[in-house]
Amino acid sequence: MTSEDSLQFVLSKLDQHEIHYMVTGSFASNVHGVPRTTYDADIVIETSQRSLEGFLQSLGEGFYVDPETAREARANRTMFNLIHLETGFKVDLIVKKDRPFSEQEFSRREKISFLGEPCWFATAEDVILAKLEWSKLSESEKKFVDALNIAKVQGGRLDAGYLKKWARELGVQESMDRLLQELV
Repeated sequence: MTSEDSLQFVLSKLDQHEIHYMVTGSFASNVHGVPRTTYDADIVIETSQRSLEGFLQSLGEGFYVDPETAREARANRTMFNLIHLETGFKVDLIVKKDRPFSEQEFSRREKISFLGEPCWFATAEDVILAKLEWSKLSESEKKFVDALNIAKVQGGRLDAGYLKKWARELGVQESMDRLLQELV
C-alpha cells in the first residue's frame, strides 16, 4: 500500500462514519498548485463522539492511533494523528476550530477527484490563507512558497476580494501583499 492508498483508505473510513472532512495542507497545495513531495496529510474534521469512536475502531490494525488522544483532540478542538504502520505515512486529523474563518473555510470546501474518487478539499483561496497563517506562525518560507505557487497556478480564478478580506482578519495582510507583489 502506498501513502496515497493509505490516505484514500482513511478518507473512505471518514465517509463511512459520516465524518465531515476536508483535505488541507500539502495534498491540497498539490491539487491547486505545484506538486511537491510530502510525507503526511492534513485533514480537518467535524465529528460527533459516536462517529469518532466508530471511525477509530474501523481503522483496524494497519494504523497506530491513540484513542484517548483522539478523544481529547475532539473535546479541545486540537489535532491527533494516525500512522500507517506499513509505510510510516502520517495523517494529521485536525478538529475544526471554532472561529469565523474556520467555519467559512469548511463551508466552502469542494469535491475534487483524488485517485479516481471524489474527496473533499479546501478551496485554493482557503489553502493560500491557511498556508500564509502557518507561514507566519512557524516562520516557514516553504509554506509561503506553497501559497505563492497556488496563486500562480490559479491566477485569475482566485477570488481576490475573499483573499484580501480574510488576510486582514487573520493578520496575514503583509504576507498577502508580498504574495501579490511576487505575482506581478
